[in-house]
Amino acid sequence: MTARSVTLDDVAALAGVSYQTVSRVLNHSVQVSPRTRAKVEAAMQQLNYVPNRVAQQLAGKATRTLGLATSDLALMAPAQIASAIHERAAAQGYHLVIAMANAAGNAQDTVNELLAQRVDALLINLPLDAEQAAQVQQQCGSKPVLFLDVEQHAAVSQCQYQSESGAQQAVEHLVALGHQQIGVLNGPESSASARARFTAWQRALSSHQLQPICVLHGDWSASSGYQALLQLLPDRLPQALLVANDQMALGAMRALHQHGVKIPGEMSIIGYDDTAESAWYQPPLTTVRQDLQQLGAVSVDRLLAELAGEAVQPLPLVTELILRETTAAPMQGDVDIAEIAGQLKALARQLKPKA
Repeated sequence: MTARSVTLDDVAALAGVSYQTVSRVLNHSVQVSPRTRAKVEAAMQQLNYVPNRVAQQLAGKATRTLGLATSDLALMAPAQIASAIHERAAAQGYHLVIAMANAAGNAQDTVNELLAQRVDALLINLPLDAEQAAQVQQQCGSKPVLFLDVEQHAAVSQCQYQSESGAQQAVEHLVALGHQQIGVLNGPESSASARARFTAWQRALSSHQLQPICVLHGDWSASSGYQALLQLLPDRLPQALLVANDQMALGAMRALHQHGVKIPGEMSIIGYDDTAESAWYQPPLTTVRQDLQQLGAVSVDRLLAELAGEAVQPLPLVTELILRETTAAPMQGDVDIAEIAGQLKALARQLKPKA
């Protein structure tokens, strides 16, 4: 025999309030006193009551549900952004529905998956050019939409880090160390964010009368970074490499390790994103930090403000260069400065008097 579902009437009876009061609590009405809200929420918890979102959708009510269209969650940055969005949405009393685009997927098909679930507003973390974003915006009609990975000149609401500052920070660091032969490992040419990052790198290098001595491409995955570096090994490596995300940097480092190339003694590497794992690479990765937790939280706050009809004053998201152990001055002749420095530190520790 199938157990009967708990209803609003059951919750109201246990809490000693009316059906309408329970409904107001579910809809986060300000007309309910904190004491009454606490009684109703306690009754819901005791009865294991689950709101019927399908019924809310059929009734045309706001479902307190956000939709996230995202690229492959096997990639570290999109996965961590999605996690941050979920955490912030839950803290604000919203449910999150996620639709993930496959490699051959169309952005509009992915968005349709969310619209079919009657979400109240949408976050789009797919790499889109201005025209694609405009099509998605039109597709969503009057629902608020916020884009997290779109061409900067697109006439849509955006919440994303700007490529210029991160590229400038990375290039300035390598040039200050003395690197002149700098290569690039970028994302796919079809990606708007990859194109923006490459343009920003070119501009920053050009300010020092430099050009990339090699341009490689991957698909954001570690395996693509590994395969890209095999094109240069063993004897066509630059002094330093700018990589468009940490995951490809991990694959590139694997290829270099397998061929006995010392990092950073023989080659310096700078990643991009500062995903949670990059501090645990071997050696730990120097990278341009985009605070993905902050991006997720800010994007939800902005979308909910727009949903409430509130004026939004976007705050700039600022990148930061995180210095770890994959960058050093280029090796002088056959002398590996970084390795000698490491050996001297180890010797100093051995000679330090024991307490």
